[in-house]
Amino acid sequence: MGTVETVLAWSVPGGTLALVAVGGYELWRQKRRKKAGTPLAATYVDEFTAIFYGTKRWELDHRDSVSLMAEDDAEGAPPNKGVDLDRGIVVLKREDLP
Repeated sequence: MGTVETVLAWSVPGGTLALVAVGGYELWRQKRRKKAGTPLAATYVDEFTAIFYGTKRWELDHRDSVSLMAEDDAEGAPPNKGVDLDRGIVVLKREDLP
């Protein structure tokens, strides 16, 4: 067996072992609370899945675009208004008329 065939034959098992090793390292790092960051193993699995499934690429692109959108208050209160439902008080600010 030539060099190219050997590399191709070991690429999937080698990638799987590397993924398990990186995942184990991330768990160890998370337990010791050394440093928080982007989970490399999850990113690897997502990108590897996106190679074979086009819908996964759409999902990842959609997730990225949603993370860039501005988040509004989910409480249902009008913006820039002080609404305190616990005390039953609403504070409205008067806007200056032209």
